Amino acid sequence: MTNFIKMEYYNMTVLITGATGLIGSEIVRQCHENNIMVHYLTTSEDKLVNEQNYKGFLWNPKNGTIDIKCFQNVDAIINLAGASISKRWTSSYKKVILESRLQSLQTLKESLSKTEHQVKHIISASAIGIYPDSLTNYYDEDYPEASSTFLGKVAEQWEDKVDEFHQLNLRVSKIRIGLVLSNDGGALPQMVKPIEFGVGAAFGKGTQWQSWIHIQDLASIFIHVLENQTEGIFNGVAPNPVTNNDLTKAIAKTLHKPLFLPNIPKFMMKLVLGEMHILLFESQRVCSKKIEENGFSFKYSNLQPALDALL
Repeated sequence: MTNFIKMEYYNMTVLITGATGLIGSEIVRQCHENNIMVHYLTTSEDKLVNEQNYKGFLWNPKNGTIDIKCFQNVDAIINLAGASISKRWTSSYKKVILESRLQSLQTLKESLSKTEHQVKHIISASAIGIYPDSLTNYYDEDYPEASSTFLGKVAEQWEDKVDEFHQLNLRVSKIRIGLVLSNDGGALPQMVKPIEFGVGAAFGKGTQWQSWIHIQDLASIFIHVLENQTEGIFNGVAPNPVTNNDLTKAIAKTLHKPLFLPNIPKFMMKLVLGEMHILLFESQRVCSKKIEENGFSFKYSNLQPALDALL
């Protein structure tokens, strides 16, 4: 009797930075669902794994070192590397936020320029914080000005750095990420906690726009851009943004909890969070039309079904 060895067939190999983070973990899961082999970079030896479809390699963007074996047979790079923005923004930590993003890209670019490789595409995270604070604008990817806030400046420099990969003849794509809704981290568990304890409230006037996206849809956008080899900037947001008032009410409704406290004033959150309070009060109403016209369809276009699925 003949023994058949089951051979796995992979469509492509992708190298991911930030693969063990919130968004990266979901992208890895969807890569495996789509028969895409994953190489990933980590700064921690404890996080190294060597499986057939998931292989880890060490790097240290701070000092520009990388294990160049990570590029072997890789067709594209998904770049999510960067320090969290949800820690207090001291002047030294603001430097970490910016440099962690720029150094990661610089290390990748320099290493690729000195190594034989078959990488043809880089898809990098960016943020909708690049758009100025506005209650009335509806932002698409062609909006010419960047916000003058710290986050706006970070996103602008981050995107400029990714554009340098054109010099290596790579296709360049940028996904401007909105408010990511997930059970496993990010903003949603932080919003849920006070509402569960009956002390939830909207922020400021509550009229600021929140351009949200379900984590599964966000990861699917990265996969869509990867598989279709699509270049350019895309907003990683769901089609129907909501105000902070509506978001707070929808979470309370989903949890069957009352909201009876007045909205939390801006000065109070500024005292608690410092400059980081702008994350709660900035308003960006962002359009998802471009990625939809590119053939992407959202699983969660509306907030309530997204919250029902998560909570």
